[in-house]
Amino acid sequence: MEWDPHQKKGWIQVMLQYLPYINEACILLSATFMAIGWRFIRKKQIEIHKRFMILGSVFAVLFFTGYALRTVLVGTTAFGGPEHLRLPYEIFLQMHSTLATVAAILGILVLRLAFKRNFSKHRKLGPWAVSIWFITVASGLVVFLLLYVIFPSGPTTKVFGS
Repeated sequence: MEWDPHQKKGWIQVMLQYLPYINEACILLSATFMAIGWRFIRKKQIEIHKRFMILGSVFAVLFFTGYALRTVLVGTTAFGGPEHLRLPYEIFLQMHSTLATVAAILGILVLRLAFKRNFSKHRKLGPWAVSIWFITVASGLVVFLLLYVIFPSGPTTKVFGS
């Protein structure tokens, strides 16, 4: 995406244009904070673990909010790379979307268990949830790079009419 200083755009249009980049930063920060939190729980530093995991969760919610807003207000961006890579990209995207859904559900369950102080179940489910989250974030980075960095973006289609 190139910024044209001669084109008059409101701050909302500019923000929506750069939202994929902001979202990617949020999700990478989420994974980073969760990795740090995981490291602290392995050292039995529970309070620091809790703070980093909550911080990681906040950035995940910021990502999801930005992603949902952009999808509703702007639409979805199609793969703009070579045609022979479209099917592998679509398959990869579906795998990423499925993992993201599983990770989000597990993340909510793990947070709920922690806040209810059910730490025996939290300890069992937490490593699975965060591991799937890391895979989801890595695959999401690949999707982002393919959509916005490696290849030119494809057309954006509005989800709700025109």
